[in-house]
Amino acid sequence: MELLRHTNIDFMKYRKFWITVSVILMAVGVVAIIGAFFGFEPLNFGIDFAGGTQMTLRFRQATQIDDLRKLLETGGMGAAQIQRFGDSKSTDVIIKTPARKGVEEGSGDRITAALDRKYNQGQGGKPDLNRIGPDAVMQILVQTDPDHVAAQGPDAVRAHYQATADALRAERNKTGIFNGWDAVRSVKGVSPAAAAALEQAAYLGDYGIRGVENVGPQIGSELRTRGFLAVAASLLGMLCYIWFRFELRFGIGAVMASLHDVLVTFGIFAALRFEFNLITIAAFLTLIGYSVNDTVVIFDRIRENMRKNRRRPLIDVMNESINQTLSRTVMTSGLTLLTCLALLILGGDVLRGFAFVMTVGIIVGTYSSVYIASPFALLWEQLFGAETKGGGAPRGDAARAAKSVSNDEPQTAGPAAARPRQRPRSRSKAS
Repeated sequence: MELLRHTNIDFMKYRKFWITVSVILMAVGVVAIIGAFFGFEPLNFGIDFAGGTQMTLRFRQATQIDDLRKLLETGGMGAAQIQRFGDSKSTDVIIKTPARKGVEEGSGDRITAALDRKYNQGQGGKPDLNRIGPDAVMQILVQTDPDHVAAQGPDAVRAHYQATADALRAERNKTGIFNGWDAVRSVKGVSPAAAAALEQAAYLGDYGIRGVENVGPQIGSELRTRGFLAVAASLLGMLCYIWFRFELRFGIGAVMASLHDVLVTFGIFAALRFEFNLITIAAFLTLIGYSVNDTVVIFDRIRENMRKNRRRPLIDVMNESINQTLSRTVMTSGLTLLTCLALLILGGDVLRGFAFVMTVGIIVGTYSSVYIASPFALLWEQLFGAETKGGGAPRGDAARAAKSVSNDEPQTAGPAAARPRQRPRSRSKAS
C-alpha cells in the first residue's frame, strides 16, 4: 500500500534554509544542557536527579495547596514543591522537598510531623492505620488476640494475624486510604472482632502515604551525569554502526539527525517544564533508536540507487530516494504518532513525560530524516569526500576530473598488443 505515489519533490533545494532553522532550535537544547550541568538549571529535575524527598499523599477530603504550604513553612520546609496528582476529583498530592547539603536522610518524617499538627491532633499516641505497615498491625492483633487463636501456639497466632494484616495492606494499596471503619470491616479476611480490636487500638488519620522516594544529593548528581553520558554513548554507537554498514558520510548524517532530534525535543521539553527523570532518559534513548531506523531506510535506498547509476550526481540520487521512501516514512511515522498521542492523553501523569518526548520526537525525527540526515551526508561528501575514501573509487567532482584525465591520455596496449606480431607462415609447394 502506497499513500503517496510518483512524487517528485525537490527536498534538497531548500536544505540550507531548513538547516538554519534547525540550528536555531538546537541552540535551545544546548542552553538547557549547559544549564543542567552548570547550576542555573532550566530543567524541572525529578527526584532522581535533583535529590531530596518526594512523598505522594491521599487525603480523605480535598485540601487546599496553600494550607499545606503554610504547614510545611512552619516546619522549616518553605522550599517544598506541592502539586495535585491525578484528575480533578482526586485528593492525591505530591510534596517534594530538596536535598539538604551534607544530609542523606530524607524529609519524610519532617513532612508527616508538620501535617500531623493539623490533621491528626489529639489521638493520644495511637498508631494511624492509614500509615502503619503490616508488621505493626500484626503486633496489635497478636497482643489483643481478638480471634482467640492463642491456644494454637505462637507460630499459628502470628501466621493467622499476618494474613489479616496483609489483607488490610492490599486493600489500602488499592484504595489509597481507609475513609472509615466500615471500609475496614468490609475487607475480606478481616474478622469483625479483629476490626473492633483495631478500632480500639488505632485510629484512621486524615491522610495516607501512597509512596515515598528519597534520593541523596550525591546519588542524584551521579544519576544526572550518567544519564547524559548514556545518551552521548548511544549517539557514538549509532555513528559506528552506520559507518560500518554504509560509509562515514552516512554515519555523520545519521548522527547529526539523531543529535538534532535530541536537542530540539530536549529544548521543547525544558521550555514546557516537564519533569526530567530516569523515565525521560529512557524516552530519549528510544527516540534515538527510532530516528536512526527511519534514517537507515532512506540511506539504504540511496545506496541502492547509487549502484544502479554511479555517474548520477549524489544530490539527484538523494532526492529520488527520499521521494521513493516518502510513502513508507509518512505511514510508519503517522501510525506510531497515533499510538504515542493515545499514551500522552490516556497514560496518566507517570508516563506523560515519556509520551511527550516520543510524540514530539517522532515529528522532529521524520523531519530530520529528510532535511538533516541527507543534507549533512551531502555536505560531508562535498567537503571531505575525495580525501576520506581510503583509496576507494572517487565520486562527484573528483570522479569527473579523473575521467577527464583518463580520456585525454593515450590508451595503453594490453597484454595481447605487447607480444610481437608473428608473420604468417607461407605454405611451401610440393616439388
